Amino acid sequence: MASKKNPCIYALAFLLFVGGVGFMAWSALSEGTVYHLNVSEALELPADKLKAARLFGVTSGDIVKPANGLGADFTLVDLEQPEKGIRVHYRGVLPDTFEQGSEVIVEGRMDGADFTARTLMTKCPSKYEKANREKA
Repeated sequence: MASKKNPCIYALAFLLFVGGVGFMAWSALSEGTVYHLNVSEALELPADKLKAARLFGVTSGDIVKPANGLGADFTLVDLEQPEKGIRVHYRGVLPDTFEQGSEVIVEGRMDGADFTARTLMTKCPSKYEKANREKA
């Protein structure tokens, strides 16, 4: 059993505590740095800067869904500059409101000229917002 006057035990415990807190802070900050960009801004940045990014835009008409129904490949175009687009690959469950012309936010990373998304969210159409306001 350690003596109460042994400073090595206290120093070791303090170092472990500080190391643990430092590691948690470092991991939280490194995962939390995500660029939030529109499509035209993402196209201007080099791909190595977009290791973690969140893009927003509108889906164009070239949505391709795999046979198993999980995911989609589509072009995400800029809201303000519709001539600029980026190809997005997403594998996962699609929201019910995902369709041509939907405003979406995708989070993932660049793979060459394409964007591989881990998450996909759609903006609620204004018809739902209007219905909620009328109920209130």
